[in-house]
Amino acid sequence: MFYSKRDLHFQLFENIDALSLTSFDYFKDHNRETFEMVLDAADQIGVTSLRPLLTEMDRNEPQLVDGKIIVHEGMKKIYRQYGEDGWINACFPYEEGGQQLPNTIQAAAGFIWQAANYSASVYPFLTSGAANLIRTFGSKELIDRFTPNMYNGKWQGTMALTEPDAGSSLTDLSTSATPTDTESVYKIKGQKIYISCGDHDACENVIHLMLARIKGAPAGVKGISMFVVPQKRTGTGDSNDVLTEGLYHKMGYKGAPIAHLMMGSNDGCEGFLVGELNKGLSYMFQMMNEARVGVGMNAAAIGTAAYYTSLAYAKERPQGRKIGEKDPNQPQIPIIGHADVKRMLLFQKSIVEGSLSLLLYCAKLGDLVHVAEGQENDEASLLLDLLTPIAKSYPSEMCCLTTSAAVQVLGGAGYTTDFPVEQYYREARIHPIHEGTTGIHGLDLLGRKVLMQDGKAVKIFVEKIMQTIAKAKVESTLIPFAEKLEKYLQRAQQTSVHLIAKAGKNPEEFLADATLYLEYLSILTIAWQWLQQGLIAQKNLSKGSLEKDFYQGKIMCMRYFFEYELVKMDGVGKRLVSEDVVTVEMRGEWF
Repeated sequence: MFYSKRDLHFQLFENIDALSLTSFDYFKDHNRETFEMVLDAADQIGVTSLRPLLTEMDRNEPQLVDGKIIVHEGMKKIYRQYGEDGWINACFPYEEGGQQLPNTIQAAAGFIWQAANYSASVYPFLTSGAANLIRTFGSKELIDRFTPNMYNGKWQGTMALTEPDAGSSLTDLSTSATPTDTESVYKIKGQKIYISCGDHDACENVIHLMLARIKGAPAGVKGISMFVVPQKRTGTGDSNDVLTEGLYHKMGYKGAPIAHLMMGSNDGCEGFLVGELNKGLSYMFQMMNEARVGVGMNAAAIGTAAYYTSLAYAKERPQGRKIGEKDPNQPQIPIIGHADVKRMLLFQKSIVEGSLSLLLYCAKLGDLVHVAEGQENDEASLLLDLLTPIAKSYPSEMCCLTTSAAVQVLGGAGYTTDFPVEQYYREARIHPIHEGTTGIHGLDLLGRKVLMQDGKAVKIFVEKIMQTIAKAKVESTLIPFAEKLEKYLQRAQQTSVHLIAKAGKNPEEFLADATLYLEYLSILTIAWQWLQQGLIAQKNLSKGSLEKDFYQGKIMCMRYFFEYELVKMDGVGKRLVSEDVVTVEMRGEWF
């Protein structure tokens, strides 16, 4: 078992009410039956195609052979299956061959695959994101030329941003684009690094959505344009002078290749302008923001798979006796009977299920931005903007800790390759890095998101939490939790006001602890998600639900999070209002 179908259905149909999306015309052809059919189909792929290759893809990582990256043979069938079964364009309109599926349900399907085999899961979502950029901002000619073979799984799509001297600082991007005699066709020259699925033999062509700078364009990010740069020229299949110069070997996530690309070494690389000149970064942020929530989901899925591995082990592994039991003739008990093991399991469960709740909520907000109108659309858009750095960073950081806890539950066995938790531990570590480091998302949250539109997004956020608190206060058993969350929400508002007061006076001091502020607000956000889940669970228990164990588990997880995690806001909050700016005053030569 690598995920819980019951919990996924709880999150979708009881917690965030995904079925409410079917009230919109775009999604009206769907119902719970179609949603469950999609999830069952995803489960089938996860169980039969992805999961069996989990260890193989880790032990037999891609290799660069004669300028071509060779991936696990099984990926050819899997990637084509994604295309042939309609997963890559499932969320797109009927007229484009899509199914008009809510992204919320697609994200849930992805969660299943990521828990089954993270490496094998990334290929289709990269293509979907790249194709979405073309269909949203590209000309009809580009759409017709490139998207059909991306949808059917013949061609891979990528996002090509990073360069050796321009990682997060895209201002310093140097890949160039020179106009040719053909309108909208440019000669591309430069290099890109860390390009996920940037080259592999499980597809016929790789279509890069690439950022480059046209000569004479404005300096900085305002002068960046976007281009479609195929690895091979369409029609002829000839090389487009996109060469694979290197393959990065990673500590985890080994089944998906990460390439170093050189464009235009022989002055023969053609790129096709997407949309308007110098608008490339704004276009790319569409894919980046989608990918950031996706990264959080990846982390939560890996953490979930590790949790269920450690849970199964804890139920079966006999070790020791209950505290106070001194008779050596008594049989040993499974380690799940020990309080400290239960603490580690509760930690994992509370983080992964709290994170999944937030991530699916964000996916629903994304669907509302797509289909809702007026105030509902505005509020969904602002709230999604505010929550994106949290949804990306909290699961990414915390699932490094939960997978570590999974290893610890297994003890020495967890440190061996006999169990997959050591692989999960390695694979979890990439997520605080790619699609923007945690530090960058901290700067984004405090330096931009809490300030935008005079704090309107924060006001909506507070209103949503207060709505949950008000509902929880109706349930007598939840009143202490509602009051505790309300107290921490008030403290968070006071802390935010204190920090914002520094913004105009000393920007460096204002943002010095932005990463800690991200952690601070993240804990509050997940506590809100747990109060919401606890409210649903308590109502079902009060009705005498036959699934008592499931709902009681939710209540216990809520209790754990409030007792062990929410209280961490005390220490972080104290640091945030401190006037000792040690990190600002420290000098490089003093290290």
